[in-house]
Amino acid sequence: MLPILLGVGLVLTLPPSPLGVLAPLPLLWLLFRGGFRAGFWAGLGFWALHLLWLPQSFVQLFDTPLGALPFVPLVLLKALSWGLLFWLTRRRPLARAGGWVVLEYLSSLGDLAFPWGFLGYALTDAPGRTLAALGGVYLLSLAVLLTAYGANRLWGLALRREGYSWPLGALSLLVFGWLMLWGWRLPPSPPAPLTALLVQGSVNPLQKLQGFSAEDRYRELTRSGLARHPQAGLVVWPETAVRRLEGGLVPLLAGRTLLSGVSVFDGGYRNRVVLSEAGQVRAAYDKARLVPFGEFFPWRGALGGVYDFFFRAFGFGTLLDTAAGDGQIPLSTFGAYICYESVFPASARGLVRGGAWVLVNVSNDAWFGPSLGGLQHFQMGRLRAVENGRWLLRAGNDGITAVIDPYGRVTARLAKGRPGFLAASYGIEMRQTAYTRWGDWAVGLALGLALLGARGNRGTPATRPAPSASRNAAAPTLPDRN
Repeated sequence: MLPILLGVGLVLTLPPSPLGVLAPLPLLWLLFRGGFRAGFWAGLGFWALHLLWLPQSFVQLFDTPLGALPFVPLVLLKALSWGLLFWLTRRRPLARAGGWVVLEYLSSLGDLAFPWGFLGYALTDAPGRTLAALGGVYLLSLAVLLTAYGANRLWGLALRREGYSWPLGALSLLVFGWLMLWGWRLPPSPPAPLTALLVQGSVNPLQKLQGFSAEDRYRELTRSGLARHPQAGLVVWPETAVRRLEGGLVPLLAGRTLLSGVSVFDGGYRNRVVLSEAGQVRAAYDKARLVPFGEFFPWRGALGGVYDFFFRAFGFGTLLDTAAGDGQIPLSTFGAYICYESVFPASARGLVRGGAWVLVNVSNDAWFGPSLGGLQHFQMGRLRAVENGRWLLRAGNDGITAVIDPYGRVTARLAKGRPGFLAASYGIEMRQTAYTRWGDWAVGLALGLALLGARGNRGTPATRPAPSASRNAAAPTLPDRN
């Protein structure tokens, strides 16, 4: 029962919760106790609550309890991964701390990648999130874990347990206190002389899936927005806002740039962002990181009957796989990426390294419905601005539409769930952060700590038995030197 409660407690310190300062507390036990069983039950409590938006959104959106079925195997697999980590690092807390970060990194790799629930996101609303510019979200995760490790050591010293020393514990608490509470101030936002019009159509995603075109709505909202904000030189429409771009956009956007999410069939169905100037498409980017079981269906040859059953249950025809793009390529100076790609640190980093001066995320979080999934998605995506030192413009179909400065602050935001537009002030940045240049070096540091911890003594000071009374009685008494 205790591991489940601690897993639940850890969820309550991650976005959208404001309790990130408490993240090390559940880890005081989770790092130092238990093997496979404890890890599995802690993971079950953590993932069942953290991913509760999956059954909530799918059951309501598709109006069938079958929408909850994909939630079960995902939670079990995630819980099993925690169980394996705890088993491999039993009585080796430092190895467990390093291995935890390595496990987070591994969850971002491969076609079935699902990089959700990173501990570093506990710092999303803390000034210390700026540390991500040095080592990304993985460095933030390592900071949270090492704080718990050091705090345990400091607690052991307070209880006068053998083998504890105060420097590591005190240092870890000071560092975490600085990360969470550092003056509650950040440098002022960089200059933002440019204006973008971010348009939010709030179209039901099922209607779009069934062929509904929202182009008229986006054209009208854009026309109204430009009438009120004629200084806007850039217009951003969300993911799959339209199925094609009509020539009628020429007078609407004369002298302006449009970044729009478009669904097209071009040698296969593609989720695309196009860059248009004066109504003419100048460049395009196809989504490279696809949602497994949403945009493509793994092992379709073997599981075709299972997929067909769910397609019928959800009221679809046979869904085709989306064709993936070749990789992250900037559209001129705009680093545009689509929806799910915002939770992959490597995606935004690759765009900035390729020459992007501004990050643009087009999304369709209407699939999350009224659940907390959309807010989780947004909060995680904020760190991409910090990691790369770039302004981030985000246009969502039903929200969250917002602009984020290079320090991760939300400087303007549109109300969720209704059509509208947002005049977003932003600037261009050309410097490269340490994270942009060197990438996920913090994962290598975590791996080193895991290997170092694995070589240490299997026991920990907290679990070593106290000397017996008989041994104490037989020990010689040293003379008083005072």
